[in-house]
Amino acid sequence: MATYKSTPQTINRPQEELFDRFSNLSHLQQALDTLTPEQRSQVGDVEFTADTIKIVTPQVGAIEFCVQKRERPDRIVFGTASSPVPLTMTMDIRPVSDNTSEVETLIDVEIPAMLRPLIGPQLQKAADKFGELIAGLSR
Repeated sequence: MATYKSTPQTINRPQEELFDRFSNLSHLQQALDTLTPEQRSQVGDVEFTADTIKIVTPQVGAIEFCVQKRERPDRIVFGTASSPVPLTMTMDIRPVSDNTSEVETLIDVEIPAMLRPLIGPQLQKAADKFGELIAGLSR
């Protein structure tokens, strides 16, 4: 199992509010739909429903994450239904102050050690991009 962590993102919202916002992902689709075309192109090909995130990348194709676990107020775990390898993505929300939180995403994936040098950089980039996406949609 390999783990890839995003750069922590500081968001000016309380921990509970962020947890509630990401517990029902359809709110994110609404936020995504309000972005300008330029902002939308930076986000990439992403779709949200209440319990799923669908990401399409040229390197991997379509990956759909489904909420597997909600641990109020600090963790949401997503698993894949359509991934070539077992993969989970965890969103950790830590309070910094009463009105500020830090969000970090972790991708855990079962890949053979010999493939990590080839696939690892792409997964690290995905973890960072997802962290940035969360931060962008939280503002």
